[in-house]
Amino acid sequence: MDWNFLFFRMEITTAPLLTILVYLTLSLYGFCLVLILIYSLTQLNMLRYLLRYLKKNPKGTPPFSENDFPQVTVQLPIYNERYVVARLLKCISELDYPRDKLQIQVLDDSTDDSLAITQKLVAEYQTQGIPMVHLHRSNRSGFKAGALKEGLKNATGSFIAIFDADFLPESDWLLKTVPHFNDPKVGVVQTRWGHLNQNYSLWTGVQAFALDAHFILEQIGRNQQHHFINFNGTAGIWRKTCILDAGNWEGDTLTEDLDLSYRAQLKEWNFVFLEEVVTPAELPVTLEAIRSQQFRWNKGGAENFQKMILRVFSSKKHPLGVKFNALIHLLNSSMFLCVLLVALLSVPILYIKAHFPALSFLYHLGSLFVLSTLIFYTCYWFVHRYLYGNGLPSFVKYTQRFILFYALVMGFSIHNSIAVLEGHFGKKSPFVRTPKYNIYADTKAVNTESYSSKKRSVYTYIEGGFALYFLFGLYSAFTVSNGGDFGLFPFHLLLFIGFASISIFGLRQPQ
Repeated sequence: MDWNFLFFRMEITTAPLLTILVYLTLSLYGFCLVLILIYSLTQLNMLRYLLRYLKKNPKGTPPFSENDFPQVTVQLPIYNERYVVARLLKCISELDYPRDKLQIQVLDDSTDDSLAITQKLVAEYQTQGIPMVHLHRSNRSGFKAGALKEGLKNATGSFIAIFDADFLPESDWLLKTVPHFNDPKVGVVQTRWGHLNQNYSLWTGVQAFALDAHFILEQIGRNQQHHFINFNGTAGIWRKTCILDAGNWEGDTLTEDLDLSYRAQLKEWNFVFLEEVVTPAELPVTLEAIRSQQFRWNKGGAENFQKMILRVFSSKKHPLGVKFNALIHLLNSSMFLCVLLVALLSVPILYIKAHFPALSFLYHLGSLFVLSTLIFYTCYWFVHRYLYGNGLPSFVKYTQRFILFYALVMGFSIHNSIAVLEGHFGKKSPFVRTPKYNIYADTKAVNTESYSSKKRSVYTYIEGGFALYFLFGLYSAFTVSNGGDFGLFPFHLLLFIGFASISIFGLRQPQ
């Protein structure tokens, strides 16, 4: 079929409507590319502060006397965690901290047989002298935020440590974090996430790559600049008075952690990020679990943009640079929408370029995406080098990981864009938990049936359709003009690989 004839046979001089559409397409395309470039430049700025931090190497725990042990409450919000609750409670029971100064709250909203399992385990630990209590709610009002808020009513600690069901802190975790509250302005101490099952599959490896970039590059970079950062929902510890001063937990967004973080920092509480304290956790292994987690994080980010951005810019206590960085931070998830729009428009751009050479100066906008990609590639290399070392083998491995990560990020853009749009337009949805299965890197087989949906996601088919669309983009590179146009070929190849991989993964999920 002659696609040139089908799409662009009309001449620009006789088609004013087509002219308008062409300019609208190029304008939206260019606008999204500029936003992506601005976001990449903020990443580059954070790299500057990361390198400064690594040069100073300010690791260590403040002086701490055993006479200074404050009361600490450890909150464990759980919901239907049949596979991991025993592992969690065993780990928390082994925390090295005076028993008379410790309270462990198991905040259990479970509705399945894990409720009875948890009750039995807590009773056993109580007989061993472990200060553990089981608090069960008959409803999930406010979801995780509601459970944390309810538990706070009975919390005896001046400091509140929070661990999700898949996190396994080291026994000395409290001894390494609590001393940082010697500074009365510190409201939160956040630790870095580790990965119990990073090498379990290609998918867990990509997730680990993304999370490492967030914690090493973004959390350190923002913290070093005294910009707004976020408590990550788990593996951190709050000063109780900070939670209350900021207005307590609220369940009106899907990322209650980001919400409370901003409200606390608007009250001028300081956050401390401890890169050297690593708290291992289990990464999702099924596509359904990855989707639910990604949807919650990205929709919650958009919801918090709508909720917090005016409060940030109306604050008289924070300089303009901090406010601008907060703007980009809160728009983080919205970058998926920009990526999706650039991807969708890139195929028509091939035909516009072939038929409207007079607009050639606008086609160079695509180089902005190349520049953004190079910036991301550079920034994430320093994260990889810090974790895995320098040298040619490490660099080759990093390049492979980056290309795979980049392709799959693009592949998730349609799913995550829907989440972002729902967040910006105020569509409410329940907090969908991410199921955990007690998986380590060397786990061979996993029974995911209990917490898995029997219905294949509609996104699996939509992503398959997008893969075909970008396959057409690859074909168009050869046919759009005499001699072809291969400027967007690598971009379309990554998009095809990303969407096709996710769709195939979804189709292979057992039903």
